[in-house]
Amino acid sequence: MMSWAGLARAARCRLVCARRMSSAAAATPWQRNVQWGLPVLGVAVVYAVWSRREQAVAEDVKAPATNDAGTHGTDGGPPAGDRQPIATARSANKQKAHYKPLVFSGSANVPLAKEICAHLGTKLGEMTITKFADGEIGVQVHENVRSADVYIIQPTCPPGVNDHLMELVLMISTFRRASARKISAIIPYFGYARQDRKMTSRVPISAADVALLLESVGVDRVVAVDLHCGQIQGFFGPRTPCDNLEGAVVALPFFAELGLRGENTVIVSPDAGGVYRAKKFRDGLRHYGLDTGLAMIIKQRLRANVVDRMDLVGDVKGADCIIVDDMIDTAGTLCQAAEVLKKQGAKRVYAFATHGLFNGPAIERINGSCFEKVVVCNTVPLPENKQSEKIVQLSIAEFLAQAIARIHTKQSVSELFTADFDEPAAAAPKPASAAGTGPNEAPAH
Repeated sequence: MMSWAGLARAARCRLVCARRMSSAAAATPWQRNVQWGLPVLGVAVVYAVWSRREQAVAEDVKAPATNDAGTHGTDGGPPAGDRQPIATARSANKQKAHYKPLVFSGSANVPLAKEICAHLGTKLGEMTITKFADGEIGVQVHENVRSADVYIIQPTCPPGVNDHLMELVLMISTFRRASARKISAIIPYFGYARQDRKMTSRVPISAADVALLLESVGVDRVVAVDLHCGQIQGFFGPRTPCDNLEGAVVALPFFAELGLRGENTVIVSPDAGGVYRAKKFRDGLRHYGLDTGLAMIIKQRLRANVVDRMDLVGDVKGADCIIVDDMIDTAGTLCQAAEVLKKQGAKRVYAFATHGLFNGPAIERINGSCFEKVVVCNTVPLPENKQSEKIVQLSIAEFLAQAIARIHTKQSVSELFTADFDEPAAAAPKPASAAGTGPNEAPAH
């Protein structure tokens, strides 16, 4: 593409040509055509080159994904030379820009990160995360990220919530010190989200403090899935946009294919705070021809994970019920809610929660409950010791990959899950393969 200096030189040449021609006694028609045609031809050539370049960038961005997910961590990774930049950035320093997103992952959920990369058609960035003998964490990136847009996949989930959070903080700091142009943190499960307010005196608002911590080390954007409270988005300043994706998008096709009848199905919120989430789930099922009812359970909780009383608001007699929540921790409240529905005459009871933590006796409670199926997403790894015939784990990788692609190509993110609620899906997502990191050690909330 011609630079401003080149355009200036072309203008000067045109001026000289015009002066020479004007000095002649009488200019011929051919001379007049040359005088005015050359500048127009130059502009046309510049525009043609620019148009072909933009078309090439658009075609590469829309290129089909491959299944090469790459490697990560101490096992090694793809050499930096394998990453093909699609175009050259128009910047003052003329640095090459990475038009394919550079995706890196912490140790919290590497299988999910690799699956996201497979959908994006890129490779997982090469990086080593080390835990020293004294418990400290070290991070080293093995490829150039200068002037690049970096996406970090790291849920701050158990086991090891604090270690995963510190990994995320250090990764953001590393990329910022390595001169990355933009750093986006993809946090499928946002730890400390339940501490979003002061429930008593002299306690922190930990969710806000985590947001301040991420901003202080230089994060540019945060993408989370089903935050416990949507207002957590406001804990980030206006210079750090926070997207809260709807995890129910991947579950709607699954429940639509169960053969449920809309007039005989009720969506149940396990508490008053989740009514809006349950209502959106019901609205999503309407597109699949299921015009369901809506009910709510009012619970009184005096201490963490212990519910003293539950009251049902709504009619579930003879109905198939789907309890919709954002997460399953110890499953005590969930199983009690299922028992209340059964006592009120429910025919079958299902559950959907985006995040399946399954702490403490959760698996034993679910196995002994009246649930037909408990459906979760793979925002949190599901180790082998937490698997059950009643638990179905759906993959959210393609959904997150689409969100990353939209951010990277400067498209609307909200249209992604809005469209999924309004448009039919081709097929239900396949259950994700279980990926474990060890026994759960996080304290129950």
